[in-house]
Amino acid sequence: MPARPILLLGHPLLRERSEPVTDPASARLLLRDLRATLLEFRRTHGFGRGISAVQIGETRRVIYLEVEGQEYELVNPEYTWLSGDKFELWDDCFSFPELMVRLQRHRRLVLRYQRVTGEYRVLEAEGALAELVQHEMDHLDGVLAVDHARSSLDLAMRAVILQR
Repeated sequence: MPARPILLLGHPLLRERSEPVTDPASARLLLRDLRATLLEFRRTHGFGRGISAVQIGETRRVIYLEVEGQEYELVNPEYTWLSGDKFELWDDCFSFPELMVRLQRHRRLVLRYQRVTGEYRVLEAEGALAELVQHEMDHLDGVLAVDHARSSLDLAMRAVILQR
């Protein structure tokens, strides 16, 4: 399970729209690498709950999440519903780990995705899990958290936010 290098802010692939996976079983090795990369990032940086394939240079619609001991392997995820109510938070990203962005996310969502077996599943998420899903879904569309900043006041270094 090799951890792979994470693309950093400014890398042009992070702005590409990821392509659907035609054979979900082909995502097995990619998901293995995503998990290994997430765990290595968590070990070295002390945080991390999710990663999208494009962050390791693969422009395929694949996301790996690990939240509160639960693993989520999402192939070809797509929203089927987003709540109208939103909440504000300071978001971070593996692609710019020292920078945080204040933004708004939908409080709840419903996501349809495939498993590596090809089977379709539905994920209903709220709060922190919903926020994380939206962050990773944005990556699949070439959108970064910094794009959601309303002004320069919504950007801060991690060390400053953690001191508050």
